[in-house]
Amino acid sequence: MSLFAELKRRNVVRVGAAYALMGWVIAQIAEFAFENFGAPDWALKSVVVVLLLGLPLVLFFAWAFELTPEGVKREKDVDRSQSITSRTGQKLDRAIITILVLALCWFAWDKFYTTPGVESSSEPATLARRSSESPDDDLNTLSEKSVAVLPFVAMSSGPDDEYFADGLTEEILNSLAQLPELLVTARTSAFSFKGRDIPVQEIATVLGVRHIVEGSVRKSGERLRVTAQLIRANDGFHLWSETYDSTSADTITVQENIAEKIAVAMDIVLDERKREAMRQAGLRDVEAFTIYQKGLDVYNRAHGDMDQMTGLRQANAYFEQVMALVPDFGPVYVEHSDLFVHMLNDAAVGRTGVGVTDEDLANAYPSAIADYEAAVLHARTERIRLLAELDLAFISGNWRGLSGRVERLLAEPGCLGANWMPTIVALIGYDEQYLEQVKTELACDPLRSLSWFIAARATLWAGDKVEALKLAREGAETAPGAWLGGILLRALVANGLYDEARREIGTSVQDSDMALIFEAMILTHQGDMPGFEKIAKQYAAAPNADPFWDLELYAWSGQRDAANRRAAVIDENPFGPFVLVQLIHWCACGAPWDLEATPNFEARIKDYNMPWPPPSPMKFPLKDW
Repeated sequence: MSLFAELKRRNVVRVGAAYALMGWVIAQIAEFAFENFGAPDWALKSVVVVLLLGLPLVLFFAWAFELTPEGVKREKDVDRSQSITSRTGQKLDRAIITILVLALCWFAWDKFYTTPGVESSSEPATLARRSSESPDDDLNTLSEKSVAVLPFVAMSSGPDDEYFADGLTEEILNSLAQLPELLVTARTSAFSFKGRDIPVQEIATVLGVRHIVEGSVRKSGERLRVTAQLIRANDGFHLWSETYDSTSADTITVQENIAEKIAVAMDIVLDERKREAMRQAGLRDVEAFTIYQKGLDVYNRAHGDMDQMTGLRQANAYFEQVMALVPDFGPVYVEHSDLFVHMLNDAAVGRTGVGVTDEDLANAYPSAIADYEAAVLHARTERIRLLAELDLAFISGNWRGLSGRVERLLAEPGCLGANWMPTIVALIGYDEQYLEQVKTELACDPLRSLSWFIAARATLWAGDKVEALKLAREGAETAPGAWLGGILLRALVANGLYDEARREIGTSVQDSDMALIFEAMILTHQGDMPGFEKIAKQYAAAPNADPFWDLELYAWSGQRDAANRRAAVIDENPFGPFVLVQLIHWCACGAPWDLEATPNFEARIKDYNMPWPPPSPMKFPLKDW
């Protein structure tokens, strides 16, 4: 008898086939379970290794032993005339068919039930995915041309090596973002995965992209090694990878080459116009982009865990170095202006900024205007220029034609939004038209808390309080932040969910003064004047009470005369009309004061033919005007 015939007689072939099929099913189920429970990569690899090691053991057992009516015996001890291997083989055939059916069912479910290119995940769904799921969109085409550039890992430990790696990453990201057919995840969301060991499939699912770029940077003196790879997320296949050994002086050439190779690997046709746009997108200066990353680090902390004025001054020291090295880089001027705008805002509402002198205040307005003029002058794309022009027109008080500027921006494709666009849109009544732009921004930056905040607030102002609450809740799970927590509370109150709002205050609001503000908002929305008066007394006695909220408290509680007096004081400040627009936006209560109480603001509203009163996304029964 031939060896193969003997293998068949002893059912070794059938046992091997059954084991292979069952092993494949077990591996697929393990992959699904481990991904959903967040198990590390080694867990799945261990299961596969065990299954592979088990195959030769199972085959040996099938060859050396036989199943008989008396139990398992060694094959050599079984009388061939009494052997039941044929009947055992029939049972194995049925088992193989059953396992094969299970495998086909699993394959069909995985292929057709789940979204192509997006693995099942316990992460909350994001609007980044929903925003492309409209009848007019080709979802497959959109998602196929999508990529996130993760922060390159600094493999050396020089004092600035991490900032250098971040700068190189952002230069690549900015270059790819110039390609109109490519959806590129914005910096905030991509950099949120920095230092985290998460599978690329999971990252891609959260960001709503099909491809991931990752890499590493090692510096030793002037020697530089950069490794980069483009990964197709759904199967982990490397579409392109390359290692560059060069010097720091060649960094810009390396960065440009990486960006172009990634674009080509994603089947994007590059002509000279696109290549030039990619080359001009970033700083193109190694020293400058390293310093810029230092400035952004402090700038972000100034809006979070450190004193704002102190942090913005430190950030501006870095930004001014960048401006000296690369004077035609527009974005740095916008960030540099933030210090001056905060100074002007604080002065208009009566705040006292740390270390702010009369000289600082005298220079703040011309400095802010100069920064935005430079941002306009050095804008490298039409959209960036329109964004800077809109902000400049708003803070300079040149409100004539704001509607036209907003309409041109809404018609211009792109992810980036103007700093003051949400406030301007609320002022001129364009919230519904703005929602599509909001979806685009969220698709580009789904892990940026401010993106969710803007989306939820714009939706509330557009009159859809139910959808606003849905967005705020989803955003709070996906990218929590203090501002987003504030709009979640407003949406809860707008929907009459007062108990849930109070629970949210108790668990999420760390600032005791802000907790009083939100409690006052709930009470006035309920029409409870005695309860409000009690809370108002507590707030007035607080040593760090913020005068920014005085006008909202007066308006919510229906104190018309007090609201008019407070608005009049702000209106007398040269920057007052700009601040009053912000107060309207935050109040969400229609007209917080009578227009004639603020003659400077009234003149602008009438001269530029702007709507008054503004919409009232939330209703406050105590306010009767």
